[in-house]
Amino acid sequence: MSDRITTPFTAESTAAEVVDGVDLSGRRVVVTGASSGIGIETARALAAAGAEVTLAVRDVVAGEAVAAGIEGRTAVAHLDLADRSSIAAFVAAWSGPLHALVNNAGVMSLPRTLTDEGWEMHFAVNHLGHFALATGLYRALAAAGGARVVSLSSSEHRASPVVFDDINYARRPYDMQQAYGQSKTADALFAVGADARWAGDGIRVNSVMPGVIHTNLMRRIDPAIMERVKADPSRVWKTPEQGAATSVLLAASPLVEGVGGRYFEDGSESGRVAPHALDPEAADRLWDLSVRARG
Repeated sequence: MSDRITTPFTAESTAAEVVDGVDLSGRRVVVTGASSGIGIETARALAAAGAEVTLAVRDVVAGEAVAAGIEGRTAVAHLDLADRSSIAAFVAAWSGPLHALVNNAGVMSLPRTLTDEGWEMHFAVNHLGHFALATGLYRALAAAGGARVVSLSSSEHRASPVVFDDINYARRPYDMQQAYGQSKTADALFAVGADARWAGDGIRVNSVMPGVIHTNLMRRIDPAIMERVKADPSRVWKTPEQGAATSVLLAASPLVEGVGGRYFEDGSESGRVAPHALDPEAADRLWDLSVRARG
């Protein structure tokens, strides 16, 4: 891999600053989980730059309320990443090119829960659902002639690699932080695997650590733990506008044109990524598993 990619943007930069002067007129973008948190600010910045943004959300009423407060062209569509039929319906309803897909939605701090198909819920929603969505929209992305996919990972990926022989915690004690970390490693590996397969079709895929942002994603964290996290001086908290900045950079900025298969944080390629999250062999193994899971 070549030298680390850097940009003028930092942890303090906002999504609006990233797209200042960028013209996205004629571009079509999908942002999952855009009814709360950094998803809202991601959609807001991309629409302000001229893109037509589809908010792909579980709660359509909440999505419509968000869309009403965004200046620019927006649409709202139902998408439940834990439901294969919902993903299939979203893909079937899409027509025409897709210039950027921001896989922003996610779940965190769940008790051990399995989908109807037996997948651990963090892994199912954060990775498998987005995998099915992205691969289902592949033709639309390829038709755009220079599309981008952004996969939201997390620094919590360091808590666990993908444990291929027991992804669903059938034989090991369940740990929700570890399960979340495994899913975020999968999100980073998806970027590695997808970029290797799709770059030749003009589709570049990167992963991002948005930062520590107090959003609805954290609603299930034990309050006592949350207070300790807030009091930790080593953690730098961001606003949602700052948390959306690197996603918007990867989805829209000319500064990262032609870049793929990398893990970004605070506006630049990160040096704080675990080797297991960029391992091409693990990415290939995960891709094969995900294709089989998709059916």
